[in-house]
Amino acid sequence: MTLVLTASNLEQLVDMHATIDAVEQAFRDISLGTANQPSPVSMHVPSSDSRFVLMGGLADFQKLAAVKLLADIPSNDKVGLPTQRSTILLTDQETGEPLAVLDGRVPTRIRTAAASAVASKHLARPESSTLGMVGAGALAVTHVEAMLAVLPIDTVVVWSRRPATVDAFRTAVAHLDVEVVTAGTVRDAVEAADVLCTVTPSIEPLVSGEWFMPGLHINAIGARPRPNHREIDSAGMSRAGVFVDSMDTAVQKSGDLLMAVIEGAMALGDVRAELGDVVAGVRPGRRDGADITLFNSVGIGMQDLAIGRLLYDAAVRQGMGLPIDLAS
Repeated sequence: MTLVLTASNLEQLVDMHATIDAVEQAFRDISLGTANQPSPVSMHVPSSDSRFVLMGGLADFQKLAAVKLLADIPSNDKVGLPTQRSTILLTDQETGEPLAVLDGRVPTRIRTAAASAVASKHLARPESSTLGMVGAGALAVTHVEAMLAVLPIDTVVVWSRRPATVDAFRTAVAHLDVEVVTAGTVRDAVEAADVLCTVTPSIEPLVSGEWFMPGLHINAIGARPRPNHREIDSAGMSRAGVFVDSMDTAVQKSGDLLMAVIEGAMALGDVRAELGDVVAGVRPGRRDGADITLFNSVGIGMQDLAIGRLLYDAAVRQGMGLPIDLAS
């Protein structure tokens, strides 16, 4: 039987702490060779700006193969539809049985924040207490929850173009033990931060490397998976020690990295390591307290596989979802 899990099902099943642990394990397994993280396949619609991206993963620890189809359709914004939609398929590694089909919105949001938390755990200064947020939507809220799981955050400095979005952000994090400060400018949020998360679908860079203070850690995760979209300028990429979730993925989809290379600010060889190698202890992370580190994440299939295993197991335990016999 194949279990169909809707977004409303998945909202009830998420566990941020467990997801952080699972994503950390996935990064470690990639480094150790017990997980297979292939390069994504990006298909461009010739008649529009739409892209369809296939992201897969295969892992011994979770006993799964997984694939996500991400539809990235910017023009949906004009008709009031989500600009990104995705669906995840989980398959038993041993038998090939399709175990579950998941709406991708909730897993993508949670696992993205969990990956930033793993990066911050291994790359940020452990005493980091002020979180800067560039962007204040749903992904920003989830990032606050994730950061609180790994660092002693007590203050969040948030910037958004829309005051109403900041107001909604304040309401959404009101139950958390943090002080929320509204930043007047992006620069204010950057300069106040010990850890900075950029979570905007920006095309042109919003964040300048000139504003980076010694010891800062940045999670740059908001730009769409396109080689010319970015949140961080070339100066920022060149000033920081850059770490990626997957080098094969980054050289295809990370505008933050590729535009900095095109503009001559850095070379691909300047990337210090994949995050999994830092988690596994194969490569060093932060060099000292003044080091500026940056995790450039465009998302990988193993993150979806890791959270997919958690959500599927929780759904089975709680009797949630719609079982369907696809072979009947």
